[in-house]
Amino acid sequence: MTPIESADALFLAGDLEAATDAYRRLVAADHRHQAAWRGLGAARLRARAFGEAGDALDHAVHLHPDDSEAWILLAEVLFKLGEVEPAIDAYRRASEDATLRAAAEQNIAIMIPGSAAAGNAGVLAARRAFGLRLHAAVGPVARPPRPPSAGKLRIGYVSAFFDSANWMKPVYGVINHHDRERFEVHLVSLGGDPSEQAGYRDHDLDVIWQVGSLDDARIATLLAAAGIDVLVDLNSYSAPRWLPLFLRRPAPVQIGWFNSFATYGFDCFDGIVGDDVVIPVAEEGCFTERVLRVRGSYLAFEVLYAVPDVAPPPCCNGDGSLTFGALTSSYKLNDTTLGVWAAVLRLAPGARMLIRASTLAEPSSRDHLLARFAALGIAPERLDIEGGAAHFDFLQSYDRIDIALDMFPYSGGTTTSEALWQGVPVLTCAGDRWVARTSESLLRAAGLDAWVAADHDDLVARASALARDPGTPAALAALRTGMRARLAASAACDTAGLCRDLEQIYRQAVG
Repeated sequence: MTPIESADALFLAGDLEAATDAYRRLVAADHRHQAAWRGLGAARLRARAFGEAGDALDHAVHLHPDDSEAWILLAEVLFKLGEVEPAIDAYRRASEDATLRAAAEQNIAIMIPGSAAAGNAGVLAARRAFGLRLHAAVGPVARPPRPPSAGKLRIGYVSAFFDSANWMKPVYGVINHHDRERFEVHLVSLGGDPSEQAGYRDHDLDVIWQVGSLDDARIATLLAAAGIDVLVDLNSYSAPRWLPLFLRRPAPVQIGWFNSFATYGFDCFDGIVGDDVVIPVAEEGCFTERVLRVRGSYLAFEVLYAVPDVAPPPCCNGDGSLTFGALTSSYKLNDTTLGVWAAVLRLAPGARMLIRASTLAEPSSRDHLLARFAALGIAPERLDIEGGAAHFDFLQSYDRIDIALDMFPYSGGTTTSEALWQGVPVLTCAGDRWVARTSESLLRAAGLDAWVAADHDDLVARASALARDPGTPAALAALRTGMRARLAASAACDTAGLCRDLEQIYRQAVG
């Protein structure tokens, strides 16, 4: 067995530490050993050391530009590091290999809404291309006669994340308010199941489907036999393996809500739920679905699990200097976002910034982010870069943040609602697509319009002005003290109203 074969065998056996050492010895002996660089990148990727993995795979593709497998590995790493446009370019290089094309097109479709360079037309084109590929492989199931339901409309909610309390705040807010006299509620669980701990209030008449172990064809057959009238997808591209379920058309009406953020690009969805902020009338042509709008925010939420108490803003406990912050997913840390944040910090020299994401606990990923900030003129001493934590502890990070800064173009949804509930205002700006307006939707519904800037330059000016204003600590303290009461009384937390709007949409869709 050759040295590279031995290293590959260690990798395939799952001994990542030994494989990494073997690959490192090979590249130290021969800096042009392309297979060893690719193997090292794959091993570090599996170990979630994304910074190291990116460096190794960059060597691999430069030594062998036609290595499609190295390109697809590099694409995954770049996305995890927040380098979205380079990741999309890498997937496109990988898609030149016919055996990798389907995987590459799926991943481009997943990440394209967060590409600053794409725009609505680019999002639609990428998702249509992916949708056409799936359509070609999946056909509809037969729908037998509908079983009796005592005049009730059967609503099926489909999710792989029913056990995720932090994600499901809008969903359980709606489901808990449904009128069981008029609607029969089915929760189609493709992953973790609904629970009281996640926010679900169990109802005797609800039907819980625990079907995650079945394939989409079998689930579609069962749903069709149950006579579901309206099937509501809560996953969208967060769980793409389940999208073929909807291509099988198990229900006469199929609607996307909650986790969509852009068009599906499919013809099998009859509607997609948004609001006036996230989907302006002028952009309806960028959707393959009929746009269905609710009043207020389509992400109105209700916190149904234990969270920390609201703490005073940290600027009130020291010299008055501000700490900006973002508790986010690393794939949102793209060049546009970092450019805006760096501009704020350059104009507010006394301010700091706290950034937390699960991937940033790993040293090479953290160093990669610090290097990107350094290239923008921001010294590491001004940044607190931390990894993830248990959710309650993660939320306590807001005790150390005065003002949250949004991400661009992939703005916060869950992130924004959690920051607000912890009393921390979120500074965002009006975006150019749905995914860039979710924070705006929540802020306007909460009556916090003043925290929506016109554009990036306006946001930078507002943030730096707040950092320089001696009155900011007192203003933030007052806002923070009354934030939960404000939210509870606003459309941002009117899940009962959102439920009534959705029920009307379902009734009208069935006809």
